[in-house]
Amino acid sequence: MKNELFGTQPWPNRAAAHTAIFEWIESWYNLHRLHSTLGYRSPIAYEAPLAA
Repeated sequence: MKNELFGTQPWPNRAAAHTAIFEWIESWYNLHRLHSTLGYRSPIAYEAPLAA
């Protein structure tokens, strides 16, 4: 997250930083992280065979 969200530009305010972090977690991290209840697969990898 640090490399993707925090570049050389500072955030204009705390609210902008909070919004960007929240969006990153909800849109990327939660979909790609490994879940132990899914057999250590991401939700995308777990649902792919079910959709086919």
